[in-house]
Amino acid sequence: MPKVTFLPDNKTIEVPIGTELLVAARFAEIQFDAPCGGKGTCGKCHMRIVKGQVDSKAVISPGLTKDHYVVSCKSFVKENDLTIEIPKQFDPLSGKFAVDSDAIKLVDPDLMPRKWQYNPLVYKNYIEVFPPKPDDGLSDFDRLTRCIQSEFGKIDVSCTLSVLKKLPGVIRKENGKVTIMLVRESGKFHITDIEPGDKSDLFYGVAIDVGTTTVAVELVLLPEAKILSSRTDYNGQVVCGLDVISRINYARTPERLDELRTRVIETINNLIVRVAGKFLIDRKDICNASIAGNTAMMHLLLGLDPENIRLEPYTPVAYQVPFLTAKETGIDINPHSWISIAPSVGSYVGGDITSGLLCTSMATDSEEINLFIDIGTNGEMVIGNNDFLMCCACSAGPAFEGGGIEFGMRAATGAIEKVEIDKVTGKATFQTIGNVKPKGICGSGMIDLIAKLYLTNWIGANGKLDRSGRSPSIVTEGRNAFYILATAEESSMVQPIIIKELDIENIIRAKAAIYSAFSLMVKNLSIEFDDISTIYIAGGFGRFLDIEMAIVLGLLPDVPREKFKYIGNSSLTGAYMVLVSQDYREKQKELAGKMTYLDIGSIPGYMDEYTGAMFLPHTNANLFPTVKKNQ
Repeated sequence: MPKVTFLPDNKTIEVPIGTELLVAARFAEIQFDAPCGGKGTCGKCHMRIVKGQVDSKAVISPGLTKDHYVVSCKSFVKENDLTIEIPKQFDPLSGKFAVDSDAIKLVDPDLMPRKWQYNPLVYKNYIEVFPPKPDDGLSDFDRLTRCIQSEFGKIDVSCTLSVLKKLPGVIRKENGKVTIMLVRESGKFHITDIEPGDKSDLFYGVAIDVGTTTVAVELVLLPEAKILSSRTDYNGQVVCGLDVISRINYARTPERLDELRTRVIETINNLIVRVAGKFLIDRKDICNASIAGNTAMMHLLLGLDPENIRLEPYTPVAYQVPFLTAKETGIDINPHSWISIAPSVGSYVGGDITSGLLCTSMATDSEEINLFIDIGTNGEMVIGNNDFLMCCACSAGPAFEGGGIEFGMRAATGAIEKVEIDKVTGKATFQTIGNVKPKGICGSGMIDLIAKLYLTNWIGANGKLDRSGRSPSIVTEGRNAFYILATAEESSMVQPIIIKELDIENIIRAKAAIYSAFSLMVKNLSIEFDDISTIYIAGGFGRFLDIEMAIVLGLLPDVPREKFKYIGNSSLTGAYMVLVSQDYREKQKELAGKMTYLDIGSIPGYMDEYTGAMFLPHTNANLFPTVKKNQ
């Protein structure tokens, strides 16, 4: 078989003829970004052929062809040996999550579990089992059960086979002094583990948010519901695709599906090591996990085939996953721990949303109508109060994560995140993450840029750049134009960072999908935006969103700014609530049952809403009076 050597890692492997270069890189354990999931649509998985030839089926720019670059997901190994250079890509440990910090709670304290509501699914209890007596006819399990019932009342007790196997030795090691790990559910006790001595104070849980871009983990001391440590990192799957659809496309073979599962499990376990290691906690003392994430991420976490999520009639394997054990999932805590996964209500409205709603007044008896928005590669939103909940999802695409933008990138070191535009010259000044030379622009930076180009009249409502020649930063080439955001001297790319009109159009399409979705929901309820009491903005992207510029763009409605409330990673906070309180777990199930899913694509008038939102900020300027006033 041909040998493929990857530089600069100098890794060599043998692969069959016809193997994709992207697949070969995966076999060699090379970390390499494929934002579109290997469909060949983004053109960002470039590799340079140093020696040998490949069968390439993708068209790329003449400059890259001249330098012997190919698109790896559309290039295949031939019969000759190859030497391939991997260009330096993003550092997955850099950027917003380079420095770990405890999670900041932005949720109203009145919505959080109170002390009297601390009631986790899993407990550790110390008991003393009386010794066997001649002719009493009681087994070891009988005696254990009677001791539990003497403390908690006449209640059914069951256990796992592993507990039965350990029971004789454990129960006699310290003269009947044992600590049991048990699940209290539906009036029954289910013993999942047993150990000798009193270990009841070593009792922890983890709340986990599995996002498309990032994964977050909180370590919680369960008896006190106290968050000890929080850590966040990029989801290891990002190199296989930036958005949900790209991941689903990548998972088209069993091997790739298993790779995606392995990548996210490794991310979770690495974060658990970090939060537990900070306090020298043995991971076997972590007895419970509560996980939230969108429907597709839960499928990939569990190794479930996600293909039908993207195909009509968009049917997932399951909306509500039964309790699983840590051993079954691969999560590195006590292997007998039960794992609780937040319920989904649709293929694109998942457990991250049912968890997030716990952080809003929609989870209370409030009659005020509120709107919940989670902006990311998908836009998910819920509107309602204590009487009703209407939800929908729209495909925003990866533009807000830097996908579909020629110089787009995630919010990592070197990404332009803030921009100012000179009204006279049109030239940009910018701020980057890490205060280093720029190598691209992230989603929040794109919103800032487009909004300020619009406010300074260098871009029209249709997203087209000013072609009068008044600004040296705007270059016209035939029918096309682009904006020079950073010169070659200013950038770290040894080439200018430019924004094409197609890039601007991709952002406008993404914002139009989101705005038209919640606008359609509001109209279907025969209300106005002014009737909404609070607009909750959730998710990592929302954390860095400039509300004012988002309104100029037409992404958010032009309502009094005090109505907007950022609630941070509400998916993680909701997972924490469920972890520490079964009351909140029941509340989450109740909210999921109340949610009515609206298929916006099938509703008459949706295309009119979408088309109207395809301008800055909107074709109906009266919907954005403050933008009109400030322009």
